Amino acid sequence: MTSVDSMKPADTRANLSDYLRIARLDHVTKHVFIIPGIVLALLLRPAQAELGFTPLVLGFLSAVALASANYVINEWLDREFDKYHPEKSQRAAVQKRLSGTVVYAEYAALVVAGLGLAWMLNSTFFVIAVLFLISGVTYNVKPLRTKDVVFGDVLTESINNPLRLMLGWAMVDPSSLPPVSVLLSYWFGGAFLMNAKRLAEFRDIVAEQGQELLGLYRRSFRYYTERRLLVASLLYALFSIFFLAVFLIKYKVEYVLVFPALSFLFAEYFILALKQNSVARKPEHLFKARRMMVLVAIVVALFVLASVVNIPLLETMTNQHFIELPVRKGIS
Repeated sequence: MTSVDSMKPADTRANLSDYLRIARLDHVTKHVFIIPGIVLALLLRPAQAELGFTPLVLGFLSAVALASANYVINEWLDREFDKYHPEKSQRAAVQKRLSGTVVYAEYAALVVAGLGLAWMLNSTFFVIAVLFLISGVTYNVKPLRTKDVVFGDVLTESINNPLRLMLGWAMVDPSSLPPVSVLLSYWFGGAFLMNAKRLAEFRDIVAEQGQELLGLYRRSFRYYTERRLLVASLLYALFSIFFLAVFLIKYKVEYVLVFPALSFLFAEYFILALKQNSVARKPEHLFKARRMMVLVAIVVALFVLASVVNIPLLETMTNQHFIELPVRKGIS
């Protein structure tokens, strides 16, 4: 539970390690969402895509710097709200007295580093990198600060998912962008993950401390209910699966082999979100969920298999077919 002491103003001056902590370099695992963009570009655009060591290194380093810039501004601007959250009240910006000058200097340095590396890569990657930073500003900075808008918080935070996919794609093929269907699936898939995180927070924190305290942490939680969050999770999952099905059938019908395992993956994550003190509250630690990782491995294996095999029988799924029945005709 959040103690009264954790809500008091910090009186200990921050040191170098505290300024490094607010960059959240331990969240680097989230950049795994870049990899599908690389893989899809290589599979769908083999003639244009080119896999090179230097572009990959520059791209991932740029993504890490840009994400850390967003984390820095997030933690600094949220310090007065995070103190009401059981885990986030332990963040450096809450526990220590940070210098605003140093924080903004750190943010600027990360932005320059991230955009500089992006510019060295290619113009497409650079534009997407700028959009990634703009997303961080609109999510965290007033007067927009979309994280305070009910449902808008989830949809705007999860926009980083398709942006990461595009970053991966641009690393190997800057001459095009991924199909809209897969971008929308990625977006709503991210919305499902973020909404499940809020559902897990809502269930745990409200049970222990009540919704009033949770509303002090994030304004949008004043209007959420468990029912609304459950329905939203279902809606986001359906949208994600729908657009994914469009992509799978449109670009390679064999990809439908991935669909059942992917559905179980969604279900498993939802099960995690409903558990007490769920790992869904900290998506960067999902690698600790063993059954979840097994399902991810199965999805990846099926995707690789579907990419290299052709099953003519599956073509019938993309053509019109009717089940003909013997009918005795009556009086016409």
